Amino acid sequence: MTTQMIIRIDEDIKNRLNKLARLEGKTTSEMVRELIEERIKERDIEAYIDDLWNRISKKLKSKGVTPAAIEKAIKASRKNQR
Repeated sequence: MTTQMIIRIDEDIKNRLNKLARLEGKTTSEMVRELIEERIKERDIEAYIDDLWNRISKKLKSKGVTPAAIEKAIKASRKNQR
C-alpha cells in the first residue's frame, strides 16, 4: 500500500529535480521515492548487516562450506581466544 506525503522544497531544487527526472525518463515522484529508499538503505545499519550476512552466506554456500564447518570454526576461534 502506498501513501501520500507532502513536503516543502526550494523552488530551484524542485525545478532541477523535475529536469533530472525528465532526462532519466522518470516522474518526479519516482525520483523522490528512489532517493528516499537509497538514503534509508545507506543509513539503516540493520538492513546493511542483514544484506552483508546474506552475501557472506551465499559465498560460503557456493564454496561448499557447511553450517557444521562454520560452527566448528567459531568454536575453535573462541577456544583460541581464551
